[in-house]
Amino acid sequence: MDEVEVVVAHSERATLRVGDVFLKVDADQARIDSEIEAMSRVPVPTPQVLWHQPPVLAITALPGTTLGRLGGPSTGSPAGWAAAGAAIRKLHDAPLPPWRGRAGRSVAALAAELDDECASLVTNGVLPADLVTRNRRVAEAALRPWTAAFTHGDLQIAHVFVDGDEVTGIIDWSEAGQGDPLYDLATFTLGHEEHLGDVIAGYGADIDIDVIHAWWSLRSLLAVRWLSEHGFDPFAPGCEVDVLRSLM
Repeated sequence: MDEVEVVVAHSERATLRVGDVFLKVDADQARIDSEIEAMSRVPVPTPQVLWHQPPVLAITALPGTTLGRLGGPSTGSPAGWAAAGAAIRKLHDAPLPPWRGRAGRSVAALAAELDDECASLVTNGVLPADLVTRNRRVAEAALRPWTAAFTHGDLQIAHVFVDGDEVTGIIDWSEAGQGDPLYDLATFTLGHEEHLGDVIAGYGADIDIDVIHAWWSLRSLLAVRWLSEHGFDPFAPGCEVDVLRSLM
């Protein structure tokens, strides 16, 4: 062990890797507490908690690799994506936790946040008005009643590990809780529409594709400014702005 790898770092939290141990540092103790509680409840593989001393959580690394990354090519097989879909369905079928997660924000709160963010993106010249207007219309399909499921809340492709066709674990549970299951499916397939069919096949249920597209638009619109302000590049090829353009 001769180096510390910075996995991700911004003003709210940071994750470091030291050998086979990940150290998560979070200024919000409630997020760490929620992550530990969620991992103790879910019926899918997660990292092992080694120790917890606020504001640091130490967990084990997972075997296998991710299926790819946003903005990059998929490195997983169709069977691997289907296995991920099956694992997500197992999570969504689990008994509900007693708290709401990020995927469980109310329709009214989401609509208000979306309106404010769209106005800011146009007023400040971050994105062209026609791109924002079109995707705001697409996003409306996500603003509907939904049946609560146990959701991950930040199910990016980089958070699901597979070994061949087997899911070896899912990481980063701080946004978990009751929520809209299609939010998880949309987050997982963001930027990788070519594998949406594989994921749905593994998930094993009828899915409203218009709502998946709506969540792609909504999530991307809400993320562009935050990502830019925290050292990430939503304008990189294949990332959030390209997702918005693909839905024009």
